[in-house]
Amino acid sequence: MQGRKNYTEKLFLSFRLSDRVPKDNLYRRLRETLELGFLYRDTKELYGRTGNPSIDPVVFFKLLITGYLENITSDRKLVEHCSMRMDVLYFLGYDLDEELPWHSTISRTRQLYPESLFEKLFNKIFALCVDSGMVSGHTQAVDSAPIKANASMESVVPKMPATPMDDHLKKVSEENGATEQRQGKIDSPAHISAPEHELKRMEKHHQNLRESPVRPSGASHKRARLLSNKTHYNPHDPDARISVKSGKARKLNYRCSMAVDTAEGVISHIQADFADGRDSQYLKGIGLKVQNRLWKSELIMTDLLADAGYSNGGNYDFLEQRKVTGWIPVFGKYKPELEGFPYNRERDEYSCPMDRPLPFKRLSTNKDGTVLKNYWAAPRDCKACPMKPQCAPKTKCKKIARTIYDEPYLRAYARQHSERGWQMKRLRQSTVEPVFGSLTQFYGLRKIGVLGKAGAHKVMLMAAIAFNLKKYLKKGEGKPSIGILRTIMSTLQGFLTAFHQQIQPSRLS
Repeated sequence: MQGRKNYTEKLFLSFRLSDRVPKDNLYRRLRETLELGFLYRDTKELYGRTGNPSIDPVVFFKLLITGYLENITSDRKLVEHCSMRMDVLYFLGYDLDEELPWHSTISRTRQLYPESLFEKLFNKIFALCVDSGMVSGHTQAVDSAPIKANASMESVVPKMPATPMDDHLKKVSEENGATEQRQGKIDSPAHISAPEHELKRMEKHHQNLRESPVRPSGASHKRARLLSNKTHYNPHDPDARISVKSGKARKLNYRCSMAVDTAEGVISHIQADFADGRDSQYLKGIGLKVQNRLWKSELIMTDLLADAGYSNGGNYDFLEQRKVTGWIPVFGKYKPELEGFPYNRERDEYSCPMDRPLPFKRLSTNKDGTVLKNYWAAPRDCKACPMKPQCAPKTKCKKIARTIYDEPYLRAYARQHSERGWQMKRLRQSTVEPVFGSLTQFYGLRKIGVLGKAGAHKVMLMAAIAFNLKKYLKKGEGKPSIGILRTIMSTLQGFLTAFHQQIQPSRLS
């Protein structure tokens, strides 16, 4: 006999969400695990004493966590999604007949709350992972990746020169002036703040692109614009920077810098940076923040893994001073030895192929701020040398410039080519790179949906919080905490001490 279900909507008089949500449900377990009562105290000063009640701070952060767990980046879609999920409503503390907050309230509250509040929540979740034994602390892998900003390259406009420094700046101003007037979007354009030598270097690079026989796609077109962060910006989001990843188109991005513990892949630090900076310039700040966070959990970092983008003499020296071994491949341009010019460490001098000395003369600083050690031979030695046309064709004598961090470079180079170095490289690739892939594909970090570097930092923190929470519920929940283990160990130590004190008199007798 064929069955047929006749549906008639009823008004339920007795219904509880807790009875309908399974005990092993993700959001039920989150409700039982998360204790967010501190948010009321930390956000109290952000509100006045009069007016309409705001969104509950706990509900706000639970909504954000849900969005990143569900890979939903739109506040409007997030509210629609949550209203149809009983388990999410139970997690938020809402009943079936209650209206969720308006989506624009979520956006305004995100702007209201400071970055420090998001960082405090991140630290709380990280502490849960530490207590469950998921974080070893001693080995951290660091990496970065560009994340698409909420701005378009089509809206990029030129900065105005503060003073007419050279012909290139005038050309940029004249070439794009008509476009600015047509669009009418810039009331107070940003001024160029880059040094003159960087602008000339950039103009030379653009000129080489135009004259190169193998030109990038579109560069040969007469109306093509060669853009740079030094001369152009986006007025919609001035913090976004033009950057490019190998094999992909140039976009306005933010840089996501992250540190991951190698034990279970827990994110130990994450931050938003400008996309036009080098990886190496952010390593010191990341290292200090990771060390401080681990120190608060009574953990010590001993090894730091990173790729060649973080190679820098100052970084090697910084890690050695902090008693951390840096497993960072030396950048390709560094040469551990100069062919034909052996170095005498005791005398701090080089020797040329004709066995003439090149002693250390002085320190110098180039335009980029790099400190160099300069060595050169006596002009009288080079003047009579038959190899001068090949060795020093344009100068009076042979000169050598080396970084002041040559010894840290050599130690890093030796570690890189050791067997342990290859193991650490594979460990880094298998630790931090899969985490980046998960964040971009499954935790809402494919694109930054808010404006400004501060907003991007909040987005990255929430994605990391959701990632660590899910990992904690999967691997860490139910394991004995470190605090409990320490209590057990101290109790055993007390028993052993008492036992030795009892048997010692019997041995003496």
